[in-house]
Amino acid sequence: MAWLALEEGYEVSLVEGRVTARRPGGRQLKALPRALRDHPEVDRLRRLAEWLDRHEAACLAQVDGWMVSSLPVPTALLARVWPDAAWQGALRDLAIVGEDPDEVGFLRDVTAAGELKVVDLDGETVRLSPRTVTLPHPVLLPDLDDVREFAAELGLTQRVEQIHRATWVKPADVRTAATEVSDYAGGQFPTRHSLAARATGLGYRVSGGYATCKVRDTGRAVEAAVWIGEPYWDEATSTGALNWHDADGRTVRLGEVGPVAWSEGMRMAAALYAGRKIEEGENA
Repeated sequence: MAWLALEEGYEVSLVEGRVTARRPGGRQLKALPRALRDHPEVDRLRRLAEWLDRHEAACLAQVDGWMVSSLPVPTALLARVWPDAAWQGALRDLAIVGEDPDEVGFLRDVTAAGELKVVDLDGETVRLSPRTVTLPHPVLLPDLDDVREFAAELGLTQRVEQIHRATWVKPADVRTAATEVSDYAGGQFPTRHSLAARATGLGYRVSGGYATCKVRDTGRAVEAAVWIGEPYWDEATSTGALNWHDADGRTVRLGEVGPVAWSEGMRMAAALYAGRKIEEGENA
């Protein structure tokens, strides 16, 4: 961003998201001079920085939503948003799949005409022009360990957690008629508020007595839910069982839970449980 000259004899700009000052043509100052702290231009830059942070977070959340739901994304849309640094940072290096299921690769660039520059799993740079692409959830990627190793060799960095996202595969011997999983139940928390705060801090929604996350899997919307305690009851609580519901609120049997919904539900339950109070000492 360009430097703005102020009458006070300084120039200001946003540098790495922070309002920074310098003498004209001089080096940057470590801190804003007192005379500039309430300056209108400095305040405007602060508000711009806050907006840019919100915009970046919104882009990451949207791309994460596309990935978790495996929704087809028009390449024309990617071409339109790619010049925006926040969108580009969220999308670059993500694994994508074209209209052909074998068209798998890491997104490196998008032209204004909607042509995608992709590094395929053979290490070749190819250009694709599908009408839509999907950003597959990692549990759907075959040979995920090989994909991770290949990404490491290329030095790829993903802003949206995709190929290194923790995944859970539904066991082959799951009780298909059952409706809940208790692997991560019983995690003790000092208050219900502390558990709810952990859920929201991890990006999950708290609704009533549950922490929830929505996923679109196998063509339908499913919500995973973990019991965290009665609202307004701020005594000690513990994580409950994990279950899933469809768009109409009906409980989904485990045999009907799709691979993405299973993985994301277990990921949420495990993340909540990881913050539990752990006893120490002889009686632990």
